[in-house]
Amino acid sequence: MTTLERLRNPSREHRFVTGDGAALHVETSGPAEAPVTLVLVHGWTQDHRTWDGVVGHLGPATRVVRYDLRGHGGSSPARRGAATIPRLADDLAELIAERVPNGPLVLAGHSMGGMTIMALAQRHPELVKARVAGVAFVATSSGQMDRITLGLPGLAGSMSARFERRLAKTLAHRKGDRLPLSPAMVRSGARFLVFGDKPKRGDVNSVVDQLLCAHPASLGEFQDAISVHDCRVALRALRTVPAVVLAGEKDRLCPLPHAKVIADELPDAEFVRYPGAGHMLPQERAAEVATRVKALLTAVSARPLAP
Repeated sequence: MTTLERLRNPSREHRFVTGDGAALHVETSGPAEAPVTLVLVHGWTQDHRTWDGVVGHLGPATRVVRYDLRGHGGSSPARRGAATIPRLADDLAELIAERVPNGPLVLAGHSMGGMTIMALAQRHPELVKARVAGVAFVATSSGQMDRITLGLPGLAGSMSARFERRLAKTLAHRKGDRLPLSPAMVRSGARFLVFGDKPKRGDVNSVVDQLLCAHPASLGEFQDAISVHDCRVALRALRTVPAVVLAGEKDRLCPLPHAKVIADELPDAEFVRYPGAGHMLPQERAAEVATRVKALLTAVSARPLAP
């Protein structure tokens, strides 16, 4: 059985159906009686495996819930018009209500996963106020993603942005469940776009495998959704909880200035920059990300939720 077949044929324990019928693949680990639950949300083109390295450094006593966003990994494709970040926020709210109905939460989101958490604060403020006791934003952005140039100067940057928009439209109308690309075709592009200095071969291969498991049309629609994402104001709802903002100094997709915007809106947050790292901090700096997340979990355990 291939990785994709295994992901898309989950047991009942690993399956959650949203209010609009999307089936999400869910992975849970750690003791159910843990005082705090960590919910991990991955980014565009990836799935729950993004967090494998981080989870491996957290230890067996940490309660962790992670899942595949609709259109990614083992989850069902997003139906037409449902590949939006607000819909992802609703999915997260529903998943929390079903799988983690009680106790404080720490939310960590990478890339589009961080955008999902911002949209959760915007669309479900009461849930955030009542349950969210800590948050980690990892290589993500609060908006203006339509201006990304992939770190290329001048005309090359403008051309890359136009190409990205055309690619999104092409993918959004693509038929079939798999991208018509081989791992070898994707590997060099992934290495350039999402990694910093000297990435490990296994990390690059993992990113490529996750990309090839994602649903093409969903990816195209989500790329459009990312381009109009605007949740800077929503971040203010998270100013009262412990927070960290983590950024790679060589991130081409969510550049350092985008992380600085988030940190400015969360003035008490810890802002950590990683020299030489790119967009895939959960792989490139797994141990360091885990350390920051563990610090959040410890802080949350030591303080009650705000009334």
